[in-house]
Amino acid sequence: MAGLPLVTGGTGFAGSHLVEHLLETVPAVAAWSNPHGSPIGDRDARVQWAAVDLLDRGAVRRAIEHVRPSVVYHCAGAAGVGGSWADPVKPLRVNALATHHLLDAIERAGLACPVVVTGSALVYRPSLDAMDENAPIGPANPYGVSKLAQEMIAAAVTAFPIFLARPFNHAGPRQSAEYVTSSFARQIAEIEAGVNAPVLNVGNLDAQRDITDVRDTVRAYRMLPEAGRPGRPYNICSGRAHRIGDLLEALLRLSRTRIKIAVDPARLRPSDNPVVLGNPTRIREEVGWRAEIPIERTLEDLLDYWRLRIAVPRA
Repeated sequence: MAGLPLVTGGTGFAGSHLVEHLLETVPAVAAWSNPHGSPIGDRDARVQWAAVDLLDRGAVRRAIEHVRPSVVYHCAGAAGVGGSWADPVKPLRVNALATHHLLDAIERAGLACPVVVTGSALVYRPSLDAMDENAPIGPANPYGVSKLAQEMIAAAVTAFPIFLARPFNHAGPRQSAEYVTSSFARQIAEIEAGVNAPVLNVGNLDAQRDITDVRDTVRAYRMLPEAGRPGRPYNICSGRAHRIGDLLEALLRLSRTRIKIAVDPARLRPSDNPVVLGNPTRIREEVGWRAEIPIERTLEDLLDYWRLRIAVPRA
């Protein structure tokens, strides 16, 4: 197993797509899952799985010594913005402390492998303008605070190269229904299958978000240690903000039935930024990455994913 690329959070949304993407060019990948979360799904013999609790310092050290990876893509973490308001300690532990354990284990193992730390664009201060990597820092929610702490821990490492990714919103198949486009797609699939009445519940439809297909996002993760500069943050974004209501309309046009819209106050976040828009100039010019998959394909694939998920249990 020694010398394989390692993906932490390999059963998660971005992590699972990254494992698949890496297997397009390498013969095998090491991947870690959360032993307290969902079980590992279909097993591919090319993926060397391990259940590792990143909050267990000793377990992380032993796992790193066993794998001795050639490169690490740190995708594991607590990703929910809304849930961070209810339990702000959890994202700090899972995003910041766990990252410290991982980086400390790599250093203690004497490895010099590059590490990609997947942060978040929510470290920036809210702005109506397109944000580049020099935009003011000032997270507006507990999740963003935890990702800033994670990034600061990573930036202090000097023993091996660290690559800092700041992804903006990303969407696609296998995304949790906690996220807006996936929530819409799941509700449409449930309505089409007769599981629910033809009413789709929504929150703020006027918010605008820079959304990239997850398959483009993980391609950026793979490219960063190949062409990026260590210690330098890189926005991963399309440079285009989509109005949430327009994304809903696009999904409704793909629907097979007529659906009514109802505003659900519970879906309105306490401090929703009206616009989250990134500037991708740095990663485009220095790394050669750009978003390629059109949002229309992302939405269509996302809806088809939920149609399959809803249909299988009924069958």
